[in-house]
Amino acid sequence: MPSPVLISLDAMGGDHGPPVVVGGIAEYRKRHGGDGVRFLLNGDEAAIRAEITRCGLPDDLFEVRHTDKVVSMDEKPATAMRRGKGSSLWNAIEAVKTGEAAAVVSAGNTGALMAISKLILRMSAPGLERPAIVASWPTKRGVTAVLDVGANVESDAAQLVEFAIMGEAFMTAVHGVARPTVGVLNVGSEDMKGHEEVREAARLLREGGLGLSYHGFVEGDDIAKGTVDVVVTDGFTGNIALKTAEGVAKFIGGLTRDALTSSLLAKAGAALAYAALKRMSARIDPNAINGGPLLGLNGIVVKSHGGATPDGFGAAIRIAVDLARSDYMTKVGAKLQRLTTVLEQPPAPDADTAKESSQ
Repeated sequence: MPSPVLISLDAMGGDHGPPVVVGGIAEYRKRHGGDGVRFLLNGDEAAIRAEITRCGLPDDLFEVRHTDKVVSMDEKPATAMRRGKGSSLWNAIEAVKTGEAAAVVSAGNTGALMAISKLILRMSAPGLERPAIVASWPTKRGVTAVLDVGANVESDAAQLVEFAIMGEAFMTAVHGVARPTVGVLNVGSEDMKGHEEVREAARLLREGGLGLSYHGFVEGDDIAKGTVDVVVTDGFTGNIALKTAEGVAKFIGGLTRDALTSSLLAKAGAALAYAALKRMSARIDPNAINGGPLLGLNGIVVKSHGGATPDGFGAAIRIAVDLARSDYMTKVGAKLQRLTTVLEQPPAPDADTAKESSQ
């Protein structure tokens, strides 16, 4: 039997609150059964209990911690930090800090979740300014982890390597890849391409003895190909890539719907291809891969999409459980320590300098 684990949930977060959060628990249990996972639900107790009853879930599966305070979806992070103490979001994260819960999941305000998580849990690496958001990107080969996709607008070489370390551990813990390959997103695959920070990150990954399976530079089209298991980039580039991919997917989806409903013959063809179309839709359904961990914190925090369905929220719970039951934190900590040692070493003199010194 899997080890027992307690997951803390912000029951009031997102566009729909308790119906999706409690419904997400029901969907998770439908897929994974009674696997020793219990839940700490933070929020309006009456609303939460009503949903538990509606879903027919056992009472011993939950602890409900009541609060009337809620961080709104449009609240600014600075305001949320000032007045958010005691809210469902704050209390859910606090349970991870105290060790009561192994992980937290929220569909709430992304900026507030990131700011309060950083305030309460602190960062695990001194060089990181904010947690990195990782996206599980559907690809030709399955799934690729892409990070950062929006938290850190600019990243130096050391931060990019930290992303690589965290992304590799994430792929093993959540997607079961034994030895993930890592690539750095660049404008070309040649070693001389790109700005100084990506070239230095590549050098550290290649020569730093970090134990990563480094592939080299990858380009934008390599993401969907699944060329590597982990794609590393700064949050500015990663977010643009993610939003572009989402927009293209919606555009192609709209064109496909229009084409398949344009005539009686087209509709007949769509009916014949229904099973194949359904499988394709499932591959790119955002709910199937919902749940973006905030990596780099001293604790496991998973962000669910604010408009997620119960099925999607259940997927985010699965990611939290998989991370909590893995050696993710230990593995990342050991490799970050190795990176710190590498960065503290004086740079080796280049050939010209060494020659001058010998004369």
